[in-house]
Formats: sequence, C-alpha cells, structure tokens
Amino acid sequence: MNNKKRIQALVYHAKPKPGKIAVVPTKKYSSQRDLALAYSPGVAEPCLEIEKDIENVYKYTAKGNLVAVISNGTAVLGLGDIGPEASKPVMEGKGLLFKIFAGIDVFDIEVDTKDVDAFVETVKNIAPTFGGINLEDISAPAAFEIERRLKEELDIPVMHDDQHGTAIISAAALLNALELAEKNIEDVRIVISGAGAAAVSCTRLYKAFGARSENIVMLDSKGVIRLDREVLTKEKEEFATARKIDTLEEAMQDADVFVGLSIAGIVSQEMVKSMAKNPIVFAMANPDPEISYNDALEARQDVIMATGRSDNPNQVNNVLGFPFIFRGALDVRATSINEEMKKAAVKALARLAKEPVPEQVNIAYGETRFTFGRDYIIPKPFDPRLITTVPPAVAQAAMDSGVALQPIDDWVRYENELLDRLGEDNKITRLLMDRARRDPKRVVFAESDQLDVLKAAQIVHEEGIAIPVLLGNREVILELKEELDFDADVEIIDPKSKEEVDHVNKYAELYWKARKRKGITLFDAKKLLRQRDYFAAMMVSEGDAHGMLSGHSRSYPSVIKPVLEVIGPAKGVKKVAACNLMVTSRGPLFLADTSINIDPTAKELAKIAQMTATTVKMFGLEPVVAMTSYANFGSSSNEKATKVGEAVAYLHRYYPDLIVDGEVQADFALNKEMLQSKFPFSKLAGKKVNTLVFSNIDSANITYKMIKELERADNIGPIMLGMRKPVHVLQLGASVDEMVHMAAVTVIDAQKKEKHGM
Repeated sequence: MNNKKRIQALVYHAKPKPGKIAVVPTKKYSSQRDLALAYSPGVAEPCLEIEKDIENVYKYTAKGNLVAVISNGTAVLGLGDIGPEASKPVMEGKGLLFKIFAGIDVFDIEVDTKDVDAFVETVKNIAPTFGGINLEDISAPAAFEIERRLKEELDIPVMHDDQHGTAIISAAALLNALELAEKNIEDVRIVISGAGAAAVSCTRLYKAFGARSENIVMLDSKGVIRLDREVLTKEKEEFATARKIDTLEEAMQDADVFVGLSIAGIVSQEMVKSMAKNPIVFAMANPDPEISYNDALEARQDVIMATGRSDNPNQVNNVLGFPFIFRGALDVRATSINEEMKKAAVKALARLAKEPVPEQVNIAYGETRFTFGRDYIIPKPFDPRLITTVPPAVAQAAMDSGVALQPIDDWVRYENELLDRLGEDNKITRLLMDRARRDPKRVVFAESDQLDVLKAAQIVHEEGIAIPVLLGNREVILELKEELDFDADVEIIDPKSKEEVDHVNKYAELYWKARKRKGITLFDAKKLLRQRDYFAAMMVSEGDAHGMLSGHSRSYPSVIKPVLEVIGPAKGVKKVAACNLMVTSRGPLFLADTSINIDPTAKELAKIAQMTATTVKMFGLEPVVAMTSYANFGSSSNEKATKVGEAVAYLHRYYPDLIVDGEVQADFALNKEMLQSKFPFSKLAGKKVNTLVFSNIDSANITYKMIKELERADNIGPIMLGMRKPVHVLQLGASVDEMVHMAAVTVIDAQKKEKHGM
C-alpha cells in the first residue's frame, strides 16, 4: 500500500472517533422514569424472571441478536501472527459486516493467549452474554481443536468462519460449475492447494456433497501430501493420497477441479492446459490468486474460473455466508451450526445464482443482465435477496435436524421481519460508488479553488469514481493541491487566464448564437463565459466533459440560472426539478421537489413524481411513491390537498404501472402497518414507501434538512431531474462526502444518458 493510501486507512480508523462500531441504546432514556426502568429498581423484574427460567434471557435482553467475534490474532488476514490488539481492527470490521448485511449486533473480543485450554475456557466463561460465537483468524491446528471443543461444550452456535465461510461459498460455486461442465462431483479429480483451516474445511464439505477421497490430492508447502510421508498431522492424514506424485504440476494432469487456498502465482498456464475438459479453477489466494483470471482464460477458453477478487467474475466472498448463516441460526435459537445447516446454506446460494437477477444487481455491477453461466456461478454480495434466501434455508435445516429451540411457524412473517431488520442504510451508497467506478466519466468541478471541493475531487480521482476536471483560479488550485498532497496530473482550467482566451471565445460564439435573440450580445457572451458556471456548462453542452458539479460556495439560484440557460431541460420536459436521496436507517428515501419548483401545479406535480420515479429506477430500486399532503385521500377540500389528489389521478391514468398514491400524510406513508389498517384500498397498502413527493418546495426542503440533521442521515442531492445533460447543483456548503456522492451520481447519470444516446 502506498503512503497516501496508508494515511487514508489510518485516518478512516481513527477519525472522527476511533474504531468502527459502537453500542447504541435501543430503549428510551430521556426521563427519570425511563432510567428507573432501564436500571434500578425496574431492572430487577427481568432479572427475577430470568432467574426463574433462564430461557427468558432471550426475551428480556439482547442476547438473541448478539454475536461475539473472537480472535487471538494468530492468523490475521495475510499478516500472520500479529497479536490480539493488532487484530482488533479486523474484528471490528467483521462486526460491521455482520451489522450491515444481516442486522446482527457484535462485540469483538480479543483474547491474549495461544494456549488452547485457556482460550476455550475464556470463551466458555463469557458465552452467557452471547447468542452465537464467530471464531476468527486463529491459526491451525489450534483452530480445529478450539472449534471442536466449543461446539461440544456450548449450547449456542459456534463457527470458525475462516474454515467454513470459504467452504460454504466455494461449495455453492463448485456445485454450479460442475453442472455447467456436465460433470458429477463423485467422479471429478480435485486438487487442493493449501492445507490450512480453510482448505481442510473446504475439502470436508466437498466430500459431504459426494467428492471421493481417492479423487482428491492436497498439497502443502512441501508438495503433495502422501500417505508415505513420515510426519502428518491428523488433518493432513485425512487427505493424504496413495498416488505416487510429488508436485502440483503432476497433480494437475487431467484434474477436473483446482481449488487454491495458498499463495499467488504458483499455477502456470501450462498446468491449466494439462487439465481435463471444462476445467474448474478456483484460485482464491488473496489479494493475488494462484493464477490470474486473464491468464487462466488465455490458457483455456473452456475454463470456469473463480477468485477471491471483486474485479473478476465469480468472487468467492465470505460475506455471502457468515452474516446470513448466523442470522438463520439466531432466529430459531439454534444450539449449534451443524453440517445440515452449512449444506442448506450451500444449496440456497447455488440455487439463488440460477434465479432471475433483480435489476438492482444488474445496475450495481454495470451489467445488462446477469444470467447463470460460466461468468455467474455464485450470487453477488450486494444481491438484496440473500437476506431472504440463506437465513430461512439455515433456519429450516436447524429445525429439521433438531437443534432449533424456537422453530418458525410463519415463514411469510419471518421474511418480512428479515427485510425490516435490515435497514439497508448505507448499502445504496456502496452500490453507487461501485457502479460509478465501472465506467468513470469526466466531471467538471466548477469551484476547485475551494479547499473542500478540491478534497472531493481528490477522493473522486483516487477512488476511480470519476475523472475530475478542476475549474477555477489556477494558482490557488496548485497551492491547495500541494497542501493536500494531491500530486496527480489532473486537468486544470482557469477561464479568466490568458491561456484560455481561445477556449472562452469559442464557447462565447456558440452561446451567443444560441441566445442572440434573447438579448445577449457577443460582448456579453464573452464576459459570461469567463464565469466558471457558464464555462463548465458549455464544456458539458459541447461534449468536452460528461457532467458538472457546482454550488458549494454560491447560492442555488445563481448557479441554476447558467446551467438552465446553457443546457436546459431534456426533450419533452417543460420544467426541471430536483430530489434528494436520504440514506436513512429504514433504507433509502427519495424526496422531491426539494430545490426548484416553489408551488407546482397538479400536472407539474405529477411530472415531478414521474421524473423522480425514473431516478429511483436509475438506482436499481422499484419506486413506491407517496404523494404527501396534510390530508388523507380526499379528507380535505382545500385546493392545496385537492391539487395532490388531481396529480395522483393523472398518474394513475397515464402511468398505471407506477406504484403511487395519495394524497397521504407522511406518517401514514412511512408506516405501512398503519396505512394498511386505515386505508387498505390504497396502492401503497402493505408496501414500503421509498419516495415522497411534496406539494411545495417549503415542505420538501424543510423535511430533507430536518432528516439530515436529526437522524444524521447521509444526503445525496439535490439530484437534478429532467436536464438534457448530467448537471447537478450542490447545496451551499455541501460537505466533502456529499460532493463525492454527487460526483458518483453525475457519473451514473452520464452512463445512463450515454446508454440511451442522449
């Protein structure tokens, strides 16, 4: 990692407060009454109930949704034995993944011992606190013994993810790859490179699905593990072969499957060429695989390839497994995670890869359509269906195998609970960034001589989100770049400098020709084009940049005027609008119109709703639109309410496929149970609203700013709707993060317009 990335990583973990996870209260605590219930004397009552029946601990405490991520730091990522304290950032990161993917709370615990007995005793002593134990980054062979003993001696789920996570995900990929290769697992020859915890667990799971011992060859750093080797651990002896071979090259001859859990670059193209027809190569060493994806495909066109990397197809990523496996185990109060549960997770993942992929996933990964095949044998980590696919399968297997203490009897209700539990709070932001990186575009930052704007441009450049063009005073930009250690060769344009005279004159001539019958002289045009917002807008209009951002240091009206004059609305759009995406704890929430139309008519309101819905789809979500008001469904005859009703009637008539209704009060719109109870006839009944359209700018603007401040929600916007080109005007004083997010939105907007020839 270069020094700049190193500093960024350190700052991320240190600021604004050290670490990545925190304890957050789940009950009210504002009054003396609340505190008396939370602690003494009220807390005595649940204590007494638990004393009567220990199972009540799940009823009155957070135990049932709390997992311990425990390590002694002896095998941390690719860093090795770095000690318990140094492992803590990784364990916190694991806790973060548990929370964002499955809504599971985590305490990370670092144990300062390498002694198996001491480690096991420590975990047993603290186990009453937790609903499950996730063992992490513990070196073999101690990891095997620790997990075995804890599973035997505890009555809560225990799993060493380094072993079983990779095994479960790769087994799902293997089943699908074998189906595509038209081979049976009982017949294939399998080469396993690596003999650590993950390799052993993978091989055991493959055998559980039918792979035969005589067809498996495992290698460690000394070569092929053979029965005639003098010293073998119990685990290695389990997979020792009777074949008289010594090297990986020999093992690969006519092999059907290669599974790499070892080191980079040890597999050559010649080895891949020597494999059987339709070879399956899972090169999972991180960060660099045993053979690169491109080298493997160059060697064999018929290869089915998987790696641990996100920039290759078929990423074997543990995050597809552990959050959802624990979710299912916790939800039925399983006493263990057994083989049946692991196999159920494998089958669920394999099955999911064969089902039609939601548009949200296609959009997130920049694909026209993912379909089951050689480049898609395993689901993507951001697939929203994982939460409703894997946990139910694991829960059902726990029930069937007799380890579930609290069986599920209403599976529809359980699926809804899973969806509600997972707020998707920041998932959409990650998807946004990933999608922009797949095809970055040139974005003009029109105020690059402002420190925060330049910081945002630096992040955008370094993260590969966009190709920034820096507009502003050249000397100031260069000074600020030096201050920020922003040494990349990025284009800088100063419209007021002598160097840009020809550029200014060219744009001025074009602008004058377009506006000469609107009172603009050529002299006026040249004067205006020295202003950065006019210049930036002309760059975008003429195709010299794909999009622009402005407004950080200027009032909204002063910025919107140039872009409307130069670029204007798209074909068929009479009035542009704006929406803001609020990334809330309940999920993404789009609000419109937050910035432009002060008091739109009914027809304009309908058009705003339709344009907002189109933007929601751009993010890969199905729009569920509530047209808000102070009244509910005709309860008021005031024109402010009837205007909303007229807009809804227009939408129902001309956009019948759009899920939209109103007029409706905001609390009913956001509380689907309350809406279902009082207004079951509504198109929104029973649905989770993700879009609110307001009757005027006051209510929209005030609402989004209140949500931003009160909930500390991330704000992405204002997102301009209906513009001919990707232009977005920031709110005055927008933060660096907000500008980075808006740069990603601008890129995605440009990608979409390019795709549709706009």
